[in-house]
Amino acid sequence: MKSFTQLRRSLVELFPERHLYVRSGGAMKAFVLTTKKQMVLAGGVAASALWMGVCTAAMLVNLMSASAADREIAKLKSQSERYVADRQARLDSAMARLNAASGSNTDMAASMEKRHAALALLLTDMKGAPGAAEALTPAITRALAQADASPVRRVEQVRIGQEQLLEAADSFAKSRADRLRIAFRMAGLSPSTFVDRGAALGGPLIESKDPRALAAVLDVDEDFAIRIHRAARDLNEAESLAEAVDDLPLARPTAGGPQTSGFGVRFDPFTRRPAYHSGLDFSGAHATPIYATGPGVVAYVGRRSGYGNVVEIDHGRGLKTRYAHLSGFSVSPGQRIGVGQRIAAMGSTGRSTGTHLHYEVWVNGRAQNPGRFLKAGQYVLQND
Repeated sequence: MKSFTQLRRSLVELFPERHLYVRSGGAMKAFVLTTKKQMVLAGGVAASALWMGVCTAAMLVNLMSASAADREIAKLKSQSERYVADRQARLDSAMARLNAASGSNTDMAASMEKRHAALALLLTDMKGAPGAAEALTPAITRALAQADASPVRRVEQVRIGQEQLLEAADSFAKSRADRLRIAFRMAGLSPSTFVDRGAALGGPLIESKDPRALAAVLDVDEDFAIRIHRAARDLNEAESLAEAVDDLPLARPTAGGPQTSGFGVRFDPFTRRPAYHSGLDFSGAHATPIYATGPGVVAYVGRRSGYGNVVEIDHGRGLKTRYAHLSGFSVSPGQRIGVGQRIAAMGSTGRSTGTHLHYEVWVNGRAQNPGRFLKAGQYVLQND
């Protein structure tokens, strides 16, 4: 009671009763500002200032994230353009050396056979990769188009065709790896953590980390071996990233329900005060099907405080998704599921104002913005 009395005295001293006199049209009006009224006004001003600060900080964080992603995409685009220009310069140099070189047709034919064998190893690994056939078909067609009747000219065309085919394979492998890296960064993930750097490069014979050793194994010139090695390395990284992308939760959890609430600070529907929202909300009718956004293993099915009925899926690599406020379940703990498989039905259980889905994505124990994963998924689908 003594402390309470001292606090009351301090507040009275800080906000003493004030009298405000207003003179208008020859009449004077008096207003009394009591200590209680002054405290209410001060509290309102402080709350408004806090809310403006929180909103400003959230906007700055979103702007910084977007600008960083734009800079990274521009940087990757610039690197790809320089890489293509370098490959074209190498091709022009090889053609100049070919025109100036002298030697027997037998030696040239043997050299081309060895290069062909090296190319066959690389192209065998590229078989079946999305977009590989479309990227390589023009180069293969040009390599086979040998209308000149002169044997020497045909040999020269074959050699040029090999250069062009390797160029196309190299550009395809690097372009595919770059696109997948962009998808990871759009999702807020680091591509390097999902690539096995210790894996062999390319096929069973293209596994040397030293291009000079690879040139000796394949019995081709060192420049050609370096390019084979680079293309195989980029292809291996693209394959590793593609396998990792297939495990990420990039799909939508509902078939078409609109998003009704975003990730971050918002007004709580119950308290009407600013609160942190750790996921996205999607609206829909009662019992609307809910689908898994990525492959994984069901880690939990049941109720959680505030969430109501939930399903949690472990996707490996520290990734987990949570689906809340459900009306029913279609899976059980320990069950392995695939992307797009129905796992539950939409409801309004737990701390909910109406039928909707609350969807969260967790990375290494921290809630992330699921919207970034959805955008990354749309980017991957558009570029496959």
